[in-house]
Amino acid sequence: MPVEQGKSGAIVLGTHIDALTWDQCLNRIVLWAARRESRSVFLCNVHSVVTGMCASDFGRVLQQADLALPDGAPIAWWLRRCGHKGQPRINGPDLMLRCCARAAEAGLAVFLYGCSEATLDQLGARLREAFPSLKLAGVWAPPFRALTPEEDARVTGIIQASGAQIVFVALGCPKQEAWIAQHRERIPAVMIGVGAAFDYHAGLIRRAPRWMQRAGLEWLYRLVCEPGRLWRRYLVTNTLFVAFLLGELMAKRRSGSTCNRGQKTHGRSS
Repeated sequence: MPVEQGKSGAIVLGTHIDALTWDQCLNRIVLWAARRESRSVFLCNVHSVVTGMCASDFGRVLQQADLALPDGAPIAWWLRRCGHKGQPRINGPDLMLRCCARAAEAGLAVFLYGCSEATLDQLGARLREAFPSLKLAGVWAPPFRALTPEEDARVTGIIQASGAQIVFVALGCPKQEAWIAQHRERIPAVMIGVGAAFDYHAGLIRRAPRWMQRAGLEWLYRLVCEPGRLWRRYLVTNTLFVAFLLGELMAKRRSGSTCNRGQKTHGRSS
């Protein structure tokens, strides 16, 4: 199974985003999982990179990712502009399903962490129906508050003992990324922050039509469906993203450069 040794990509508002095809991304995750390596995989959209730029603690969390993938359409578009032609948008819901398909083929065990018990019950049933040979190592619905050290140690031990090789984490940004960063090296599995993917695949939330996804308008569909919860996230962070990116672009043009590309120097090798 060929895996790229380099980690090429582009800097987007201070966050290095990896440039990979779907196959390269899945091959890397499956290889790490088969080796039982503790790895962090983040799906980065406009909200996450703007949050990383405005909050230094979260910015450092993003910088330590083993993979920071272009979830949002504008992030993928920026990578294409920086020379990574054909860079796809690698989003959480699709990545989760593709990982489950590959895990079922390879005999890898997965664990579901996040959301409510009712959601996890529905999600587990749907995954077993879609992937009959998938090894579901376990599920855990954490309380809607910070865990005590004792509670955290308990759930960490449960995940470790389950034999999970891929852990899908659905706590929302930036909570899920912080949780993954805190448990890197403690849980011998590839931990992937997938946001609302549990709700989508459990059938609780409908995704945007495919044409809106392809056009980069999935955020607009979600905003229309949940305006009270998402208006600030999308309207404010999208505006900040455009403003910051235009400022960065103007500065780079004055210096004779349009993109900050190159190899990621932090983290571990593949």
